[in-house]
Amino acid sequence: MKFLECPSLDRLNDFFGDLNLGERTIRGCLEAYTCKHAGTDKKLSISLENEMLELIEKSSSPDSPPPDDMLLTRSSRRTLIYLILTLYHMYPDYDFSAVKAHQFFTEESWDNFKLIFDTYMIEASKEWDETVGDVSLLDTLYMALDEVVKLGDCEIYGYVPDSEADPLVEKGAIWSFNFLFYNRKLKRIVTFRFSCFSNLVADGFLMDGVLNEGDDEIFADMDI
Repeated sequence: MKFLECPSLDRLNDFFGDLNLGERTIRGCLEAYTCKHAGTDKKLSISLENEMLELIEKSSSPDSPPPDDMLLTRSSRRTLIYLILTLYHMYPDYDFSAVKAHQFFTEESWDNFKLIFDTYMIEASKEWDETVGDVSLLDTLYMALDEVVKLGDCEIYGYVPDSEADPLVEKGAIWSFNFLFYNRKLKRIVTFRFSCFSNLVADGFLMDGVLNEGDDEIFADMDI
């Protein structure tokens, strides 16, 4: 796989780089990759495929749970391999071989992703309107993604790390999301990860996990 330079994504990355919103900071990043094998990709693909086939074989035992749906067909296994290879290219110093199919969940449509984005990025969207103001943040994101991976032909996956060592775990984050937009026809993937951090913790207002008087009211207003 190969990283793709995309000016339309760079504009959004500049905005999401370290977006200070007063009590909290939003950080986000979009990256685009081709799905063509490069370097050690082929070797990793073969290794991952063999591990998946072994899991399917083991699941044939009456006492074993059924395999995840993503393991059942060659096409879905190839998709899973591309998703895992993307993680390797995002963080080449980390071993993602233990990642399981159930850690990827499918968002059925752009509307489902939009609901998550609108819920958690409402303050970021307001900041965009005030500082940029030409087109809404969500529409700008849509156009940028559509330019790179043609959203109408995309499958949208969410990724949930299940290990504290996973580099996609945003330690100290109030919330975080990892999405992958995959276009089979173009053989491209765009990753979008975004997180929220409390500036109150960073500034030392919260010590040793003990809330001072009135802090409950502060957090009650936070849309987490």
